[in-house]
Amino acid sequence: MENIALLGIDLGKHIFHVHAQDKAGHQLWRRKLNRKQLVELVANTPACRIVMESCSGAHHFARRFLQFGHDVKLIAPQYVKPFVKGNKNDFVDAEAICEAASRPAMRFAAVRNEQQQTISALHRTRDMLIRSRGSAHNQIHAYLVEFGVAIGTGPAAIRKLPAVLQAMTYRRALSPCWSNFGITFFISTSRSPLSSAN
Repeated sequence: MENIALLGIDLGKHIFHVHAQDKAGHQLWRRKLNRKQLVELVANTPACRIVMESCSGAHHFARRFLQFGHDVKLIAPQYVKPFVKGNKNDFVDAEAICEAASRPAMRFAAVRNEQQQTISALHRTRDMLIRSRGSAHNQIHAYLVEFGVAIGTGPAAIRKLPAVLQAMTYRRALSPCWSNFGITFFISTSRSPLSSAN
């Protein structure tokens, strides 16, 4: 354990593959561990550099390993891929992470704290909901065109949809069934927290 200079960890949901190297870059050992075993191993390992790909769960483990006194680095997956040797498997990935981290010009990603991760998650979720809302609006436009109803684009046109559909139903240009469908859709989207987003 005292000779470990670099630990490369290939992260998974439940199983983690660890590759250990000395200062000369020689493999010392490699292990397949569960979540609890990984934390215990790192906690009992003398301070060294730990490197992981910056994927799901990496920031959580990075913060935890920093508390044990280790030097933790994260690498973007695209920088690790060129160092994968032979057939891809989890141990080969862990070794490739060590190989990439050994490069003097390697660029590392910053470890995010919980607040930064929360803000990032909120922005990504909001973007996803806006895209979903846009897709739903486009689908409604396509349905209405099938019945000869053409309305403008954007959220403002959707907000006018109930009045347009009621007027067309009154003129018998559209069946009450479609009118009710459009109004129901409008109510469901107007209750969304993103209904006022641009």
